[in-house]
Amino acid sequence: MTDAIVVEGAHKAYKEKKALNGLDLRVGRGTVHGVLGPNGAGKTTAVRVLATLLRPDEGRVEVAGHDVRRRPDEVRRRIGLLGQHAALDEELSGRQNLDMFGRLHHLRARSARERADELLERFGLGDTGGKAVKRYSGGMRRRLDLAASLITEPEVLFLDEPTTGLDPRGRAEVWDSVRSLVGGGTTVLLTTQYLEEADQLADRISVIDGGRVIADGTADDLKAKLGGDRIDVVVRDAAQLERCAGLLPRGAAVDADRRLVSAPVTDRMEALTSVVRALQDAGIEAEDVALRRPTLDEVFLSLTGRTDEAAPGERTKEAV
Repeated sequence: MTDAIVVEGAHKAYKEKKALNGLDLRVGRGTVHGVLGPNGAGKTTAVRVLATLLRPDEGRVEVAGHDVRRRPDEVRRRIGLLGQHAALDEELSGRQNLDMFGRLHHLRARSARERADELLERFGLGDTGGKAVKRYSGGMRRRLDLAASLITEPEVLFLDEPTTGLDPRGRAEVWDSVRSLVGGGTTVLLTTQYLEEADQLADRISVIDGGRVIADGTADDLKAKLGGDRIDVVVRDAAQLERCAGLLPRGAAVDADRRLVSAPVTDRMEALTSVVRALQDAGIEAEDVALRRPTLDEVFLSLTGRTDEAAPGERTKEAV
């Protein structure tokens, strides 16, 4: 079997609110699959269903070859879950936390200690394993939390917005850890509010809105939906932005704060040549003219009508 996760026509409702509305999803073994969507799109509900924390109302849902409704115990033996908030004891050391999680998973005392030491080394925490968690940085805490989710060596790991609230350095540390996991054969389902995170980590991406998948593919596949390449022009004088936009191909967008005009193009070199010539003929001075691929932010806006999700502090109390 090549798929670690199979979801076909999954439905889940909370009273009159449909959190999942015919969700279809397939995740290949040993890959990172990103799930993007605006706040309330159904991402967290999907993770809860896959992790057997919620029962789907309808549809087929299988994880690691087992049905989540008929064989939930078999599913739980094969998965790990890292939620949005660290589940660690602040007063205990990193090593003591991992040892405790090992014992909770019914490992013998010696096996729990050995597993704790192994994971501390694996996640670059060997030298700090004796320190209390309250002295850890944000990135170190999330790496320790990630290590705790791997006590039982799960086949499938669910990461529900694992880097929310971390600074760039902490996020980079977690990204490196995720890449290491996948290199070892673990399948990762990643929900995230950071589009850059999906672009960096995910082999495939599913965009969810209204409880169903509205687009699926590699990052390059999704970017291609916007028509391939884009041309960016940064003008020296902001007063010339609208004139510049009129010279670019159809669909040009203006960013006044950055003095930027951006437009989709089909023929890269022809577009670059014609735009540069048109700017010169119109007497518009450009500080920069560049060709690039569209960003996932632009894809997300095109597909959902929203630039990204609400910031963590703006999230609803129970986002679904």
